[in-house]
Amino acid sequence: MRQDQSRVLIVDDEAFFVEAIDEILTTAGFLTRRAADGASALQQASDPSVGVVVLDVRLPGIDGIQVLARLRESRPELPVIMLSASTDQEVVLEALRLGACDYLAKPLHDEELTLAVGRALSGFETNTDRLRLRRGIDLMVEEMEDLALRVREVPAGARAEAIRTGVVEAAAGVFQTSRVSLMLADAASTLTVVAVRGASIEAEEMSARKPGEGPAGLCFAECALLCVSDVDLDPRCTGSRDDRYATVSFACVPLKRLGEPIGVLCMTHGAEDGLFVEQESLLRLLGLQVSEFLAQDPEVEARLGRFEEVSGHTAHTADRFDLRGAVDGDAELARVVCESVALEVEPERVLRAALKGVAARLSAAPVSLYLRSPEEDGLRLEAEDDGGTCPDRSWLPLDRGLLAGVARSGQLVAVDEPGADPRFDAGVDTPASGQPGAMICVPLRLREESVGVLRVFLGEGREASPRTAEVLGAAFSAALRNVLLYRSLLQSIEEVAEARKHSLS
Repeated sequence: MRQDQSRVLIVDDEAFFVEAIDEILTTAGFLTRRAADGASALQQASDPSVGVVVLDVRLPGIDGIQVLARLRESRPELPVIMLSASTDQEVVLEALRLGACDYLAKPLHDEELTLAVGRALSGFETNTDRLRLRRGIDLMVEEMEDLALRVREVPAGARAEAIRTGVVEAAAGVFQTSRVSLMLADAASTLTVVAVRGASIEAEEMSARKPGEGPAGLCFAECALLCVSDVDLDPRCTGSRDDRYATVSFACVPLKRLGEPIGVLCMTHGAEDGLFVEQESLLRLLGLQVSEFLAQDPEVEARLGRFEEVSGHTAHTADRFDLRGAVDGDAELARVVCESVALEVEPERVLRAALKGVAARLSAAPVSLYLRSPEEDGLRLEAEDDGGTCPDRSWLPLDRGLLAGVARSGQLVAVDEPGADPRFDAGVDTPASGQPGAMICVPLRLREESVGVLRVFLGEGREASPRTAEVLGAAFSAALRNVLLYRSLLQSIEEVAEARKHSLS
């Protein structure tokens, strides 16, 4: 059983039922808490460790329906299973309308109870992971945007230092870490600390590492993410305990360009041990973003230049999309989008490159990006990759189908059989062919405002993953920011040129 497993809060004023439910659930391996009335239930449910509430509809004082209504306001993501007698059917219907995820009739059946709680808890923890990833991605995008602005403002000679310092500050902000260090490899592949945050000594005084030496050297040599929840128990870290660290958990993130390892980003957690293991996708995404920035570092550029000389590798766009190394599918998708921004300038080419890369990796067609149309209440097709056979619709309404929830409420859609959803509208939620299929549809945001959607019709045999949808939404939102900023810059240049022309005439 996981040590960080969420608790099940049992709420019933009858001690017999509380004891019976507690015994069934603890025997099945769940962790439980108890409450005998509505006021106590609300107080205990405010604890984030509570992941499911088993709630009787009949309670003294604040009844179960009132408790449910308040929980929907204070913790809308918390699943609630209602308990009822056979005579409470009207109350049960009201509870389901208010958002209860399930209901069970008394007397309870052991297996039915454990299955219902297991489903609810699994859904809660999956959703919690997604929300954590979403918040982390949003924060990472903000940090990287700020870093990009700062780097542009410094003189060319100070750019490397600005990038290195900015990288460790951004990583600390995203993961709330107590200590971050950036190590870059020299020509002999020796790792040296070039920037550090939260250390008692300067970067120049820290020990260098050879490939395979210590956790950082191991991460570099294998070009693989290293997440450790307890350094004292992990066999990969024998002899690596350093009392200067505030915690026993840490992460080493590989940094690479063109398939070549260039360094390692090392972090220790400052608030809660073990969380790095739960945030591997976000760590990989951070590594991809940091690597893009470091490509502008003169030392990294020189190393990459030597690598290209030796290997005969030329940095054409097609080669840069050749993703080598141990990164998972979602990280590959994010890198495709990030590299399209780094390699292209003209907005239409940026979007086409990103959509083409995603289509290839997901065997998807069409993959389309829509923007809100200021002239009408709908979405206009901005760019797509249709695989040469399956175009998308040129315009979509905002008030119909599954798309309405994405465009107006900011809810992502990741569904294998969209036709089974009662909100499905064949005239909106299918490509131009009208043929439904597994679909991902996510909102695109600029400064928390929804400006468009990305939708992907997946190839046969592909499953629609909510985690992939989150990553795509964040990555394309970041790409779209660059596109719109570039367009705004061009428009400003044209306006200035026009004004100058009139002033001279």
